[in-house]
Amino acid sequence: MLARAISRQSRFALGRFRETQRQLPALAAGASQRRFLKISRDEAYKLSMEDPEKFWAMQAALIDWFKPYDRVLTVASETDADGWKWYAGGKTNMCYNALDRHVAQGRGDQTAYIFDSPVTNTLQRYSYKETLSHVQEIAGYLRSKGVGKGDRVVIFFPNIYEAAVAMLACARIGAVHSVVFGGFAAPELAVRIQDCKPKAILAASCGVDGSKVIDYKILLDTALDLVRDTHQVDLCMIHQRAQQPCGLQAGRDVDWEEARRWMRQEAQQKWLQQPCEAMDATDPLYVLYTSGTTGAPKGIVRETGGYGKRLCFVCGVADED
Repeated sequence: MLARAISRQSRFALGRFRETQRQLPALAAGASQRRFLKISRDEAYKLSMEDPEKFWAMQAALIDWFKPYDRVLTVASETDADGWKWYAGGKTNMCYNALDRHVAQGRGDQTAYIFDSPVTNTLQRYSYKETLSHVQEIAGYLRSKGVGKGDRVVIFFPNIYEAAVAMLACARIGAVHSVVFGGFAAPELAVRIQDCKPKAILAASCGVDGSKVIDYKILLDTALDLVRDTHQVDLCMIHQRAQQPCGLQAGRDVDWEEARRWMRQEAQQKWLQQPCEAMDATDPLYVLYTSGTTGAPKGIVRETGGYGKRLCFVCGVADED
């Protein structure tokens, strides 16, 4: 069951937030000059309590917006339980904020991602430009196969670089991704596929746990077989890992690297050159399922704008990052 998530900030705001039509254009624009709020924890807490509208507008100023928002937070009412909306009216894209803007600002050669795995004895660094190119290829392939805004995509990967690429590719085209824990058995994966009904699945051939190699592909095939009477997935993109490559099902499965090579052909450039999807701040970004230990797993929907401001609040964004 998909459920709309209400954050702690939203619950707090119900009693404290001053619902008003006024906008804060000075805080909502010019984000490229204000990547990190250099105030102490005590100062941040004080401001958030005294003027939550200004505080969360400051977080939103760390995001690049295609269109400024109308209001920081719209609170729910007794007649509209789903009325919680962060930055209603605004348009942005999380992939653009994660990659494109950094490349546009001349930071393309800077390290964006470090993959350090003691399990596979791997240490690799990926630049913003390199990662953007990879994401554009996967996003372009998905678009070429009809996956777009509002479609769901399940991601079944271990904690590797390509998992991040998969999430950013979905965000780029406006597809709602749902990451499923690689340690789940086929029935648990099937439950999540059945609930969110993905148009495509992005998966790795295997995972590595210590000295043990886990066959992800057989788990995926079994899960899809379990839901075949109620939902059919027509596209599975499989990243073949060196530890255990897998066989592919004709007509459904596509090799990850072959898809990338296909996208580099001149005839496919139209897919690569498409811009990031302009997402409403209230559009869903991803679905995260609960463990299901106390019942059926519940899908928590995270919205684009609210997620972006929380990411800035928790992590901060500085040019040297």
